[in-house]
Amino acid sequence: MELGVLYSGGKDSTLAALLLEEFYDVTLVTAHFGITDDWKHARETAEATGFAFDRLELDPDVAHDAVTRIREDGFPRNGIQEIHHHALERLARQEFDAIADGTRRDDRVPTVSRAQAQSLEDRHDVDYIAPLSGFGRTAVDRLVEDRLEVTAGPSEEIDRADYEAELRALIAEKDGPAAIGDLFPDHDQTYVTGVHRG
Repeated sequence: MELGVLYSGGKDSTLAALLLEEFYDVTLVTAHFGITDDWKHARETAEATGFAFDRLELDPDVAHDAVTRIREDGFPRNGIQEIHHHALERLARQEFDAIADGTRRDDRVPTVSRAQAQSLEDRHDVDYIAPLSGFGRTAVDRLVEDRLEVTAGPSEEIDRADYEAELRALIAEKDGPAAIGDLFPDHDQTYVTGVHRG
């Protein structure tokens, strides 16, 4: 069975792929808006981890709407949530038997409710799987430490292919780089550089 994992190149989506590869033919799929070429970081990680890779172009209007929402809210949560749902919708339309992401039990954003997951499955005749939904951050970190080579650091310093990178680029272009710090809280990101297969 073919499965597409919505992929950022970070530890959570990489771990999700590793957990599912025994049961599916996994393709890592990076969704992007074409605003930056950050998707290439995910392609490099896919090559380093031995998974097939594809990219999925999203509607740029969704990114602009998300930036507007982030400005209005003063924080990124709702804007990123909108983008994640759009990306899952687009991924569900592809030729996969199942789709997955790296959302954890304790994630604040993005999240997928039971109703949203059921709606995706019913409308697109696809299985939605969230293999980390029973794992908290500490459990994920222990598994990652055992299986993955990871670079971690502040968001602005780590190469990654998540939605936030393109949103930051849009905001910096229009409002200047200082606006990013006003809207996005300081937090660490991860970038996977290899897998310990045992």
